[in-house]
Amino acid sequence: MDSIVQPAATEQPSSSRNRLLLTVYTAAIFVSALLLFSVQPLFAKMVLPRLGGSPAVWSVAMVFFQSLLLAGYAYAHLLMQIRSRIVPVVVHLVLLALAFATLPLGIATAYGEPPASGYAFWLLGLFVVSIGLPFFALAANNPLLQAWFVRTGHPAGHDPYFLYASSNIGSFLALLSYPFLLEPIFTLHTQNRFWTLGYGLLILLIAACGVLLLLRSPKLAVVDAKTEDINAPAPGFVTRLRWIFLAAVPSGLLIAVTAHISTDVAAAPLLWVLPLSLYLLTWVVVFQSRPLLPHKWMLMLQPVAIAGVIVLLAFGGEQNLLLTLGGHQLCFFVIAMACHGELARTRPAAKYLTGFYVALSFGGMVGGLFAGLVAPFTFSWIAEYPILVALAALCRPPANERLAGIVRWYWLALAVLAVTLVAPSYMTGDLSTWFEDHRVWVAGAVGVLAALLAVALNASRWKIFATAALALALIRVYPADEGRVTTVRSFFGVHKIVVTPGGYFHVLMHGTTIHGAERFRNNDGTPVVGRPEPITYYHKDGGIGQAITAIRERKGEPLKVAAIGVGSGTLACAAEPGESWTFFEIDQSMVDAASDPKNFRYISSCMPGLKPVIGDARLTFAKEPDGAYDLIIVDAYSSDAIPIHLATEEAMNIYKDKLAPHGAVVMHVSNRHLDLETVVVGIADANDLKSWVFNEDSGRDGDYIFSTDVVISAREEADVGRLASSKSWELTEADDRVRVWTDDYSNILGALYRRLRDGE
Repeated sequence: MDSIVQPAATEQPSSSRNRLLLTVYTAAIFVSALLLFSVQPLFAKMVLPRLGGSPAVWSVAMVFFQSLLLAGYAYAHLLMQIRSRIVPVVVHLVLLALAFATLPLGIATAYGEPPASGYAFWLLGLFVVSIGLPFFALAANNPLLQAWFVRTGHPAGHDPYFLYASSNIGSFLALLSYPFLLEPIFTLHTQNRFWTLGYGLLILLIAACGVLLLLRSPKLAVVDAKTEDINAPAPGFVTRLRWIFLAAVPSGLLIAVTAHISTDVAAAPLLWVLPLSLYLLTWVVVFQSRPLLPHKWMLMLQPVAIAGVIVLLAFGGEQNLLLTLGGHQLCFFVIAMACHGELARTRPAAKYLTGFYVALSFGGMVGGLFAGLVAPFTFSWIAEYPILVALAALCRPPANERLAGIVRWYWLALAVLAVTLVAPSYMTGDLSTWFEDHRVWVAGAVGVLAALLAVALNASRWKIFATAALALALIRVYPADEGRVTTVRSFFGVHKIVVTPGGYFHVLMHGTTIHGAERFRNNDGTPVVGRPEPITYYHKDGGIGQAITAIRERKGEPLKVAAIGVGSGTLACAAEPGESWTFFEIDQSMVDAASDPKNFRYISSCMPGLKPVIGDARLTFAKEPDGAYDLIIVDAYSSDAIPIHLATEEAMNIYKDKLAPHGAVVMHVSNRHLDLETVVVGIADANDLKSWVFNEDSGRDGDYIFSTDVVISAREEADVGRLASSKSWELTEADDRVRVWTDDYSNILGALYRRLRDGE
């Protein structure tokens, strides 16, 4: 064997060939990652209109992407078990060519309207049929090319994990550029064309990688085969389970934190890619040969980040936008850095590389399945977020505790503390009230205790986990909402029905946004009887109430109205005898909650036989006869998580087609974070409609009568009746500086910037 090794040593590749190898392989991995992660927001945005713009679309999409990533990594692992050098190259190039033949991207023609239930599984099938093959081929590239690189004989081949950092740099740039560059500038059609061209370039780069692999010295191949059999111990079963757990927790957290922050802003790539970009950035940092952020720093900061999430969750809806976006994502970044740093620290020798990546991708899929599919069907609230935050403490390595004499009593002390803090929730009186009023400080103090345990005492991960779990449980025991709370969860989100103290109001909330409310008791405590009065955004003096009255007066006879969005059913009591009102709603659980008189009495009192048209309004409303409605009310926007596809030029064209000759479209655009008035005026102008904007503060928030932002659009001034001359309604021209939103183009970042710029 020595006679083989010695000549091979004299035939090492030249430095120029090594540079060429490194350049081509790095470029191929970089472009592959760029395509892999740019397709995620691109295709998810194409799918959004099929399911009401629900943030859950992204959660299910992440489950699909993580599952296909596992399949791609497993394929790469099996392919590299073949001892031949040429077979893996040929097989993979054939797979890429077949995938390229299915481009450009598009929703499979077999998938029309979603079913009445089982949205998640229907959506998974849509992804598999539409982009399964090209994504699967892309998913295999990272481990496959790294394994090829090991076999090329490059001097850096013994530890190729730095290429994983290069891969994640490409992923990071792809995601970060999407909301800030691609989405604001290019249409979906143009993005799709660029992506298809990039896929063709990638095939050429991977072919070049294969050629460079096959052209290496045969003698060098013998030496490399021998070096692959060095005495590096194979990872044990427990080690592999640890890798899976370390990958699963941050993967699940990624979906949970994305759902948490996107619920109150918009189901849009801007808010999807920020957490995912941070997630990928952690992989970039931890797999560097000399990480910019040392792992020991991240382990010290991780309990602090866990405490930070506890405090943020305790504050609940009292946070502002920047704190919601920045605080949760900063804490998520630190937690993911600690978890992924442990993976990097325990990575195996290069010969076990593909198996390591299979374990990582399997863990990622498990975390994604839990947060994206299991949790929504298991919990009636977003329980997965605090659960995963607590589990993050178990991702820490074993610790040598300081002050063992004190620490040994910790479990007893924690049990006493838990009983002391939880017991008042079952009581009435001053003590229980004090805990409810100081919930943030109580839960925050226990969370900080967990952080101090880690930093000061170097406590075991189980003690930190138990302490953090107690703090998170206290947030649930003493909720931010005053009164009695019932939660309703479906594919489209979590809704809370809050009965305020004393039972004066029943309030419907989505995230931290009020959808509607009904007064059940008068100020003197007596029950409200008779027909409920519309309040919140639908009071008779508000924008929507004034619009309904004006159109009714203008027509002089009963109206035919279409209302998109049921909410708490308030608009049912805005109808008058003889009028025909048709409601369109995507979420059956919302209809069930609003129809139950124990929750709200609007529907049971005013329209007891109401049967809304179930399904996404862009699909169901388009089937309505043209020229049928005197008034169309688009009320799917009272939650800050907006369905973008209902505010495009094409959507407004559908509304216009369904209007009677002198009809009008009313769009409720109240939103804390996004300027939607400009958007609606723009899409109306693109359809030759005039628009009037109503924006007035009621000053009666204490009575659940809120200020509203409303836009009414019609063909002629006379169509809106007395609103045209009202001082509360301003005729507004389209802003030429704001590009019209279409099904092919929208710009959430611009709407967010305009709201922040105007200081509203």
